[in-house]
Amino acid sequence: MADSPIERARAKVLRVAPLDEADSVETVSVEEPLEIRVHSAQALEPSRVAVTMRTPGHEDELAVGFLFTEGLIRGRDELARPAVRELSIADGVNNVVTVRLERAFDPTLLQRNFFATSSCGVCGKASIDQVERAVERLNASWSLPRSLVVELPSRLRAAQAQFEATGGLHACGLFSQSGELEVLREDVGRHNAMDKLIGRMVLAGRVPLSESLMMVSGRLSFELVQKAAMAGVALLCAVSAPSSLAIRAAERFGQTLVGFVRDGRCTVYTHPSRVR
Repeated sequence: MADSPIERARAKVLRVAPLDEADSVETVSVEEPLEIRVHSAQALEPSRVAVTMRTPGHEDELAVGFLFTEGLIRGRDELARPAVRELSIADGVNNVVTVRLERAFDPTLLQRNFFATSSCGVCGKASIDQVERAVERLNASWSLPRSLVVELPSRLRAAQAQFEATGGLHACGLFSQSGELEVLREDVGRHNAMDKLIGRMVLAGRVPLSESLMMVSGRLSFELVQKAAMAGVALLCAVSAPSSLAIRAAERFGQTLVGFVRDGRCTVYTHPSRVR
């Protein structure tokens, strides 16, 4: 699928080495706020949903993906045409995005529970219960050879043009069962990269993603497991470790969670039958 460039910036730096130092100019990733709004068919004014810090680019996908993975919309059929309206606030950057819906929208759905600590077992159980009510259990019966799984990081990295230039972006890639990279999105936030990718597929009418697998460049948090499960992804891989809550959630959602995919090895934490 065609990709559009995301923004980069230049910064003056001082390069320091053991024996010398020198002034230089570096390419760095851009971070800007994005306000996401929803304008329903019956409302006079849009509702403010969230503000996220993100790398500019693919604003329509990020907004739609966020609404989808938060359970606020269920698919492309709920979107008006055109689905997204962008508003430039400063320096030509689209910092406000409004998603237009064909149906009414209940603003009370925006109320979420935020927990003070990731070690709270009761809070974690409540989070999993909430997501489990919104997603169908992932019952995909296909499997992949381990030899393919361990190749995913190198295939993802090879396509990360923005990371290659800045060294400061996370990536999320959607792969076919044959290991072909279908879509790649990069962002300063790993959750934004996944929302952009999922939003692209929602706009294309391709969710659920029950026949594909996903690879992320960082660690696996509960939030990423939740977002992937909402999109129907049955196999989620990462180059780093999952959290305990991510493992518990994936176990209950029926999702295969694979961490430490690097150097020809991997660790399968849940539902190992999908990795041969």
